[in-house]
Amino acid sequence: MKSKPILIMAGGTGGHVYPALAVALTLRSKSKNILWLGTHHGLEARVVSNAGIDLKKINVKGLRKKGLMALIIAPLQLIWALLQSLAVMIRYRPSLVIGMGGFVSGPGGIAAWLTRKPLFIHEQNAVAGTTNRLLAPFAQVVFEAFPNTFNSKINAKTVGNPVRKDITDLPLPKDRFSARKGRMRLLVLGGSQGALTLNKKIPAALAQIDPKYRPIIRHQCGEKTFKEAHKAYENYDLDVELSTYIEDIDSAYAWADLVICRAGALTVAELCAAGVPAIFIPYPSAVDDHQTENAKLMTKAGAAIILQENDLTLELLSSLLLDWLQSRRLLLEKANKARSLAQPNSLSQITDLCLKKLDKNHD
Repeated sequence: MKSKPILIMAGGTGGHVYPALAVALTLRSKSKNILWLGTHHGLEARVVSNAGIDLKKINVKGLRKKGLMALIIAPLQLIWALLQSLAVMIRYRPSLVIGMGGFVSGPGGIAAWLTRKPLFIHEQNAVAGTTNRLLAPFAQVVFEAFPNTFNSKINAKTVGNPVRKDITDLPLPKDRFSARKGRMRLLVLGGSQGALTLNKKIPAALAQIDPKYRPIIRHQCGEKTFKEAHKAYENYDLDVELSTYIEDIDSAYAWADLVICRAGALTVAELCAAGVPAIFIPYPSAVDDHQTENAKLMTKAGAAIILQENDLTLELLSSLLLDWLQSRRLLLEKANKARSLAQPNSLSQITDLCLKKLDKNHD
C-alpha cells in the first residue's frame, strides 16, 4: 500500500514548474510518493507526466487584465476549481501540500487549508504574486527566493530558487575565464517564447560596434520569433549561432562572458549560480513589474545592469556593450559578484524542511 503522497502545486510557466519539479524529484528520490496538482494548458501538462509523476488537472485561469465577461464568470470558475481541488485532497489525503506558484496554487492552497493539510509555499519572485500573498497567513512555512519579499509578520525563510545541479556544479568564473583569449562571447536569451524587441534591437545594436570589438554570439530567440530574428541578423555581418531553444543551458552559461536577457526569477537564480554578468531588459508587462525587482539583486551587487525596454535605444545598448565587451577583466569581476549571490543549497533547504515536517507528523 502506497504512503500518503506529498502534493506539489505549480503551473503555467517554467519559472514555477521547473523549481517545483526539482523539489518533486528530490523528494521522490527519498522514497516519497509524489502527486502534482496542475492545469490542462500550462507547461506542467507536458513536463510533469514526462517525469513519471502523477498529474491531477483542474480548470483554473488568471484573473488579472481580463475582459468584463471573464470577470463575471470568474467566481464560478474559482468555485469549480476549488471543488476539484477539494476532491483531490479528500481522495488522496496528502501528508503535505507544497505550493510553488501559478494560478493552480490558489484553489489548491485554500483546499489544503479547508481540509487541514499542512501547507508550505514558495515564492520565486522578488514581488509576491497574488496567490502567495493570500496563502501566506495560512501556511505553516513560507519560503521566499529574494529577501524581504513578504512583510515581517509572515516570518518567511529566504532560501533562493532551486537551480539544476548541472548549473550549480559549473566551475568558478576565475577557472572558466582564465584560459580565454580573443573575441568576447555574448549569450542572448530571448526566452523560450521569444522576445521580439530583443530579437530585433540586439542585432542592430551589435552592428553599430566597431568590428574588432564585436563578440561571438549565441542567441536563443524562441520558435515564435525565429524568422524575425533570422531576418534581423541577415542584415548585418555578425558571427551568430541562432537557435529556437538551448537545451544544454548550463554549457551556454559556462561558455558566455556576458548575457543579455529578461529577468525572470529562475534566470536570475541561474546566472548567480553559474556566475555570469548580465544586461537585464525586464519584460515590461510583467505583473507588478516583478522582473525589475528580480534584477535588482544582481545590479545592487555590481553584477548586472537594468535597461528598461521603453527606454532602450540602439545608441544606449551599443554604447554599453562596447564599454563592457572591451574588458574581460571587468566581466570577470562582475561574474565573481554574481557567483557570490548564489544559493546552491536552496533545494536542500526546502526539501529538508519538508522531510522534517513529515517525520514530525509521523512521530
